[in-house]
Amino acid sequence: MSDPTVPTTWRHFIGGSWVEPATGEYFDSTDPATRRTLYRAARGTAPDVERAVAAARDAFEDPRWRDLSQTRRGHLLRRLGELIAENADELALMESRDNGKLLREMRGQLATLPEYYHYYAGLADKIHGETIPASDRRVLNYTTREPLGVVGAITPWNSPLTLTTSKLAPALCAGNTVVIKPSEYTSATGLRLAELALEAGFPPGAVNVVTGFGAEAGQALADHPGLAKISFTGSTATGSRIAASAASRFIGTTLELGGKSPQIVFDDANVPNAAMGVVAGVFAAAGQTCIAGSRVLAHRAVYDELLERVCERAKSIRVGDPLDEATELGPLAFEAQRDKVAGYVDLGRAEGARVLTGGAATDGGLGGWFYEPTVLVDVDHGMRVVREEIFGPVVAIMPFDTEEEALRLANDTEYGLAAGVWTTGLARAHRVAARLDAGTVWVNTYRAMSPMSPRQGFKNSGVGVEHGTETIKEFTRLKSVWINTGEEPVADPFTMRS
Repeated sequence: MSDPTVPTTWRHFIGGSWVEPATGEYFDSTDPATRRTLYRAARGTAPDVERAVAAARDAFEDPRWRDLSQTRRGHLLRRLGELIAENADELALMESRDNGKLLREMRGQLATLPEYYHYYAGLADKIHGETIPASDRRVLNYTTREPLGVVGAITPWNSPLTLTTSKLAPALCAGNTVVIKPSEYTSATGLRLAELALEAGFPPGAVNVVTGFGAEAGQALADHPGLAKISFTGSTATGSRIAASAASRFIGTTLELGGKSPQIVFDDANVPNAAMGVVAGVFAAAGQTCIAGSRVLAHRAVYDELLERVCERAKSIRVGDPLDEATELGPLAFEAQRDKVAGYVDLGRAEGARVLTGGAATDGGLGGWFYEPTVLVDVDHGMRVVREEIFGPVVAIMPFDTEEEALRLANDTEYGLAAGVWTTGLARAHRVAARLDAGTVWVNTYRAMSPMSPRQGFKNSGVGVEHGTETIKEFTRLKSVWINTGEEPVADPFTMRS
């Protein structure tokens, strides 16, 4: 497949225009499958962020946006969804080359991504307050939901378009303007998305993108006093720093952070289905997903069968060029991530874990940053490979004997993002789902997702809600209005009334 027609150098997108970085500096972005340079992107710093936030503030206060009806905002969101659909092949190829995700997986994501914009398009004119009964019939009390202002969106490299959309679509739906800082490893599709937003009819400055490194552009955006809200997806450590910065200015945050999600396979489970669920939960996207089901707890009665099936499929996974339709596992997104995964597997060996399959870095035949699908056994919950997020194609599988033990082990983690349950027992499914300390629980499936379904991380996995109608509260503020409709003179407050 030929490369998309894109510039070899990407500048910032600020105020509806392509803008040179304040320092004049650029950095290279590399194809993880081949290690070849894809493009150069602007190296953003505090002055670039300042310019972007100012442009977003101007757009927020511009009557073309401020006074636009909620229904018209919905029309713009729908048009943006249509433009994404029209440019799906280009966007899929750009993202696949940028972070190494399978092209066929990206085509699947791009086929459903417009639905997020269409969902929020329909929701735009359903944002409203309510009338509150007052003790005095002459007093009218009602509430309104107002946009916050300028939202800062800091997005990761593993699913740039999808995770940017989770922030951008509801923020625009509610009437905010946005400054996006994409990961330095995946800048291109965020910039292209901002360009499409302008084409859809959003006013200049409604969507801005500043590229660069986290310590330079990302920190400058998180600390900017002009933001009314920060939405971040990434590591728990970085999320903690962002939360502290936001708290010092009393602004809200939505944080989707790390995970170490359990998948529990009970003795009454359909084991072939559960095995495929495990494979999908941890090897899809090369394990580079916050919801990866990287801890598998299998009842001792089905442990051997599940292990055999998972290992058999892991050994047959085709590793290679993400643009090849036959490839099933692409590269890790960058060299340091590949080295981190390799380091965790080596650590697991040192802790006493046994590698049943995989366990080695490879170049995928292309010179890139690949790692074999890896299954670890002889593990326990004291090991770091079981407790810490690896973010790669590595799964630890361990047995359990009772439901209580499975729940104890599943909840024995600082994270609470997601969990999977495999059982044919209806009562058990509901009982276990209720007791799992996770914001999303899948039963007899894994990684199902919809713009209509809210998701939230528990414990160290985050704060706030994404998706669904609930997320609108994250991007609006509530105002209570009291109106005295009576025409009588206002009583002197210092005159006693009988």
